[in-house]
Amino acid sequence: MQTPDSPEPQIRRYERFLRETRGLAFERYEDLWQWSITELDAFWLSLWEFFELRSATPFERALVDDRMPGARWFEGATLNLADQALRHAETGTERPAIVWSTEAMLARGELTELGWPELRGQVGAFAAALRALGVQPGDRVVAYMPNIPQTAIAFLAVASLGAVWSVCSPDMGAMAVLDRFRQIEPRVLITVDGYVYGGQAVDRRPLLGELRDQLPSLQHLVLLPWLDPQADAAALGALDFNALLAREDLAPVAPEPLPFDHPLWIVYSSGTTGLPKPIVHGHGGIVLEALKGGVLHNDLRAEDRFHWYSSTGWIMWNCQVNALLGGTTICLFDGSPGGSRERPDWGTLWRFAALARVSWFGAGAAFYASCLKADVRPQQVGNLGALRAVGATGSPLADESYDWIWQGLPEVDGRPIWIACISGGTDFAGAFLAGLPTLPLRRGQMQCRCLGAAVYAFGEPDAMSRGQALSDVVGELVCTRPIPSMPLRFWGDPDGKRYLESYFEMYRGPNGEGIWRHGDWLRITPEGGAIIYGRSDATINRHGIRMGTAELYRAVEQFPEVLDSLVVDLEYLGRDSYMPLFLVLREGLTLDEALTRRLREAIRTALSARHLPSEILQVAAIPRTLSGKKMELPVKKLLLGAAPETVFKRDAMANAGCVDWFCDFAARRRSSLPPI
Repeated sequence: MQTPDSPEPQIRRYERFLRETRGLAFERYEDLWQWSITELDAFWLSLWEFFELRSATPFERALVDDRMPGARWFEGATLNLADQALRHAETGTERPAIVWSTEAMLARGELTELGWPELRGQVGAFAAALRALGVQPGDRVVAYMPNIPQTAIAFLAVASLGAVWSVCSPDMGAMAVLDRFRQIEPRVLITVDGYVYGGQAVDRRPLLGELRDQLPSLQHLVLLPWLDPQADAAALGALDFNALLAREDLAPVAPEPLPFDHPLWIVYSSGTTGLPKPIVHGHGGIVLEALKGGVLHNDLRAEDRFHWYSSTGWIMWNCQVNALLGGTTICLFDGSPGGSRERPDWGTLWRFAALARVSWFGAGAAFYASCLKADVRPQQVGNLGALRAVGATGSPLADESYDWIWQGLPEVDGRPIWIACISGGTDFAGAFLAGLPTLPLRRGQMQCRCLGAAVYAFGEPDAMSRGQALSDVVGELVCTRPIPSMPLRFWGDPDGKRYLESYFEMYRGPNGEGIWRHGDWLRITPEGGAIIYGRSDATINRHGIRMGTAELYRAVEQFPEVLDSLVVDLEYLGRDSYMPLFLVLREGLTLDEALTRRLREAIRTALSARHLPSEILQVAAIPRTLSGKKMELPVKKLLLGAAPETVFKRDAMANAGCVDWFCDFAARRRSSLPPI
């Protein structure tokens, strides 16, 4: 439990730094934010100095070429993300770098810790082994690994060498993995033999031959025996991960200084339509964005123990590992957050948090909604006295989830625990909207626009692709100034066409410059907070009134009978619009007239009569991506007549089995429609 002598918030330390070194003083956060998006060169250079980043070579400016896309940052500077993380081995010997557990370990009340010196030693040893295999700067090294320390070690080793990292979660099918990895032509694949989720062991060895055969650029396969500690890597034509780590004939390799924009990793769009876009980020931009978001906005400190539940297939895995950059201990859990299908247990992560003495706990918004509906009482499963902050992302956090968190988690310094909701994305591996411990916290709102992020809600573009910034009105989320962690490029997109089409087609600035359109509906509130209303490309435009789907979800998912929901609004030429609402109900319940009537009344009351769905249907499951996002747009396209194989990449889904019902429903509906 925090005390009145709690440490000074990190944002206050940064503000004092600006006063003492720049003579800058800001009365309000809004003033600091305005300076940070206006004086980009001064702001990002101040972060470099505040975080005491090290460059092996001199440089003069932060922002060399102020344009978007194509801004050039810190030209001449050299650094390495792995070096920034591992330098904490020099001072952090009294704290672990990584704390971790699995389903089986947690059931026995067990944790394992890895110290900073041990982490640095293992990263150096694995980097030496990779170099001995011929890995050079720029080579792609890919992983098919779960959320365990060895994955973080492998990533840091790859980064140390200047090779390019990319990872898929082992719960992804072969086609989803190949759709990603084939595009980037990897030289080395690091994999486990299998994993455990919800008490079920999944053997991945049968897939490894297919992956190897379908990746012609692959020169080495490295196997970590995980599911079966006795698994024979050689029998699978692989090198043993542990044997490489234990080689005594190689001297550990220290991180190599690299140009600021040297490629660090490749992450991917969701892959729900077409091939996933391989997004390339650079070392320097990711270091700065991670430290800004983690330290200044999330208020992470070296003494914190930080957990954000994620699989390796979600950008939040990258963000959790990036907490090492500030010297923070990261707490990894590999397994199901909700127990098994036979024995649901939404107290799992809270037991882990108690055992690991987690001080900063993060998860997707859907996790908190599941805990609420399962009536989880976190403080009854373990001692959560170390907890001082809770984070949420992935989708808007419902008002009921705010209340559940405040009622179920311990107070901090006599006040309800701080909830830091963030919204950003894989696209730039950061947040546009976030929290701040020094600002008021209002239920349903993210507290602020992030420093350095010139984020606005824009109205519809005019004939010149110009948009107008809106105040307290829902509009398109845009960013009008560059950020260092924006993509360097898409892999395999030499002329930048796909990159431009993805973010810069809709809006232009007054001089024709690019404006980043993110694809979310946003409202900036009069208090300076922000509310996300769902994806703009899946928006409801019912009878001329535009509304994000999140508003309707809040109205129906407050019902204890409703576990999940999805709504799409279909507009036809020559026909009336059609807006179905799909619901997943608690096991054993059936959608009857009484519940349908109550749901419609709730929607009418919360929204308007214009937003009543054309039809409410019960389904077994809502299609979701591997990162848990509702697949609104693919369902919308399917119902508008697109072929299923063009809108659903089943290997890139968390629950592909539910797609058949939607396909059958779409076919039945099309056959029943009268001709236009």
